[in-house]
Amino acid sequence: MDQRAASDQIVKPEILNRIALLHRLLSRMTLGFVAGALTVLTFPPFSLLLLVPVAYSALFVGLRGLSFGRAFLVGWAFGLGQFGFGISWIAESFYVEGERFGAMAIPAVAGLSAGLAIFPAIAAALFAEIARRGAMGSLLACLVFATSWTVAEWLRGHVLTGFPWNLAGYALVDYAALRQTAAWVGSYGLSFLTVFVAALPGAAVMTSGRQRLTVSLMALAGIATMWAVGTLRLQSDAQQPPGVDLRIVQGNIPQEEKWAPENREATFARYLELSTQPGDFDVLLWPETAFPGFLDEDTEARDRIAAALPDGRVLLTGVPDRVPSEDGTRYFNTVQAFGATGRILTGYAKHHLVPFGEYVPFRGWLPIERLTAGLGDFTPGPGPRTLALPGVPLVAVAICYEIIFPGHVVDDLFRPDWIFNATNDAWFGSSIGPEQHLASARMRAIEEGLPVIRAANTGISAVIDANGEIVARLETGETGIIDASLPSARPPTLYASFGDWMLLALILASWSWAMATNATARYRRMRNTVMQRCG
Repeated sequence: MDQRAASDQIVKPEILNRIALLHRLLSRMTLGFVAGALTVLTFPPFSLLLLVPVAYSALFVGLRGLSFGRAFLVGWAFGLGQFGFGISWIAESFYVEGERFGAMAIPAVAGLSAGLAIFPAIAAALFAEIARRGAMGSLLACLVFATSWTVAEWLRGHVLTGFPWNLAGYALVDYAALRQTAAWVGSYGLSFLTVFVAALPGAAVMTSGRQRLTVSLMALAGIATMWAVGTLRLQSDAQQPPGVDLRIVQGNIPQEEKWAPENREATFARYLELSTQPGDFDVLLWPETAFPGFLDEDTEARDRIAAALPDGRVLLTGVPDRVPSEDGTRYFNTVQAFGATGRILTGYAKHHLVPFGEYVPFRGWLPIERLTAGLGDFTPGPGPRTLALPGVPLVAVAICYEIIFPGHVVDDLFRPDWIFNATNDAWFGSSIGPEQHLASARMRAIEEGLPVIRAANTGISAVIDANGEIVARLETGETGIIDASLPSARPPTLYASFGDWMLLALILASWSWAMATNATARYRRMRNTVMQRCG
């Protein structure tokens, strides 16, 4: 009995200790999940800037002292909150054909969120491991945190075709001066600065005395610097407006009605009616797959378009296309340009396709239908392309999903004067998805120094200037047109010229500055110690 009692006395503390460790881990994972969910409120349409330091400081504090594996779980919980709520709008697309795909909506969003959450988990584990292996001050810890986050975010934008949605820097998109930093370092660089500054309040909480004051002042200095630099850019002169008038048409055709054969004529007639309303324009813009058919094969439809176009005017419209080949018919998601004669002038084929929406990855292995109606998978185009049209400044085209990829919208060899983003956000109804998509378009305008003109089937259509400011817009669910002048372009930005090399330069410069600051502080401490001993 005595031996059993002694054994119980040894085992019980071990069990209690394990339970306590598990409880602490679950508590931190819960904190991480809540903090991740809060990040959704930092993005449009909410843009609650004060929640940025709350969310990232909470994660920063919650990771300190954790092992690699435990930090991975806390980071994964953060990502699950971030994406579980942030991309919940994707479920809307499954209910367009609810009888076929409705049952997949919640499992698909949950699975995608769990997979995307791996990237914040990688960032968290990387940070925790580096922090655990070496003692570092608050400034270096915040730099490690921001660098780890940015590396993981960049990977999320590139691995398996990439999904750079709701990058941390997009929390600043509704703040004119703060978002301008992307012109130099891009959206990933803006994320680095955002997370670094947002983690400093967490670092301040974990310090005391003079160091807490220093870290707090660093956070204020970071915000003030970004604001000052952005304000200077906003005050600098842009190039002269090109003197081109645009008409954007938002037909507002529900997705479930768009491809029904009996609705085809009514859909086409609505676009023609809106296009011929009183007013003058040089370029007419219709959204992605505005014409529900193969327009280049429909002579009558092209004649009706020609009749609606004044002489010298051009239509850019999204249409599906098909081309026979030795392997069978190939389908493309395109934007085609038509003149007043009804003749096709040029076109662009979407190159960055949506997995499971426009094609099924590993189709030979995955017996899954794609969500969009059609006869077969789409084929990707060759890549970014600049289109030359008569009487129109050079234009780049990004179709829907393509606008979310920093540095992959413009042909670097032939810089355009503006970007046309044709999209169809009807899949996502009145959810927060279209607002988040619009935020990406605004960031591309800043990065490239080019206006972005957005035509969306059910909204949000918009005219965005080269500073990311919305000049005009039509809200989700509105039927109508936007008549506006094409905003002027700016000279090529540093990011437009050097791409993500600017991100690397920013990180290296930040680390060099931090290491120099840290070395200077250590030298002063050593000098003071020596002087005290000598005195």
